[in-house]
Amino acid sequence: MTPETKLPKVGTTIFTVMSQLAVEHQAVNLGQGFPDFAVPPRLVEALDKAMRDGLNQYAPAHGLPALRMAIADKTARCYGHRPDPDAEITVTSGASEAIFDAIHAVVRPGDEVVVLDPCYDCYEPAIDLAGGVAVHVPLDPATFAIDWDAVAAAFTPRTRLLMVNTPHNPSGAMFDATDIERLTALLEGTGVLLLSDEVYEHIVFDGARHESILRHAALRERAFVVSSFGKTYHCTGWKVGYCVAPPALTAEFRKVHQYNTFCTFTPAQAAFAEMIQAEPGHYETLGAFYEVKRDRFREQLLTTKLKPLPVPGGYFQLVDYSAVSDLDDAAFCRWLTEEKGVAAIPLSPFYAVPPPGQRLARLCFAKNAATLDEAITRLQRL
Repeated sequence: MTPETKLPKVGTTIFTVMSQLAVEHQAVNLGQGFPDFAVPPRLVEALDKAMRDGLNQYAPAHGLPALRMAIADKTARCYGHRPDPDAEITVTSGASEAIFDAIHAVVRPGDEVVVLDPCYDCYEPAIDLAGGVAVHVPLDPATFAIDWDAVAAAFTPRTRLLMVNTPHNPSGAMFDATDIERLTALLEGTGVLLLSDEVYEHIVFDGARHESILRHAALRERAFVVSSFGKTYHCTGWKVGYCVAPPALTAEFRKVHQYNTFCTFTPAQAAFAEMIQAEPGHYETLGAFYEVKRDRFREQLLTTKLKPLPVPGGYFQLVDYSAVSDLDDAAFCRWLTEEKGVAAIPLSPFYAVPPPGQRLARLCFAKNAATLDEAITRLQRL
């Protein structure tokens, strides 16, 4: 007997599809967003030591106290606000789990959740499973700026949650002070909650400041703020993240978390606690580290027929391929992988309704120079 699907719009994620296609065709994989360079040595050594010291059993459900303390200290250092490590910080098995838990903690059947397209593909399935309704508001198709008037127009008495993402995946667009002002004004006097996906928080360029929701009291008091150690420390496969939220929201969040994963990989938690405290310079210089890669990759792309768009933050480069092909983005990325040996991600899976005629693909530059060089050599043949 085949059960009726609870997720009729969901198939295999585009990231899995393109990575498998890259393997099959021996393509350079600039699709799925994972680094191909080493994890910081201290982190590996700390993980090894934690396992050898016997930290191999369940951690406390909310996270090791040492890690929650380290997160609180780091948050204060970065954003001028120190959350309560006992009542406001929860360690999760990746940022995706944190996003899922936050949605299920507060969204009830029939509630509306406003998402800004293009948005990461794990958002809407979590909303659907909670019985909520995703309300899609498109970003500017050229600049990926937020039309706050359109967001305001999307609010109804049933709006429960607004989801934002800065730096933005896939475009790299970032909030500025004006966005914070508009967001604050929009939410003032409403019961709408906020979920801020900030997994690329430390990968910002050109002297810009990451406008974390945690900087702003009026916003953080109604927000779940989600971060990712995998993005910050080059270890996406470890799947460790965390959520900062005020006590009342954290209490509801933890109700879901304890029956979802209960707790997160213990040795990694110990390793991150040590790494944060011992080497704060890692996250403080991460933007500069990636800015070198961004600039070099952009210069290389200018030798191809692909047109690179601006990248204010994150480690993805959008390219306009309209000088190469009239194929839609999904067909183009498949052709690029199969025929030219470079895997990219189409933007259409990030949308409910993709902009007509959009010819953009996403490339990941969180790679070794040799990987990017080989990709460019192949892209120069387009």
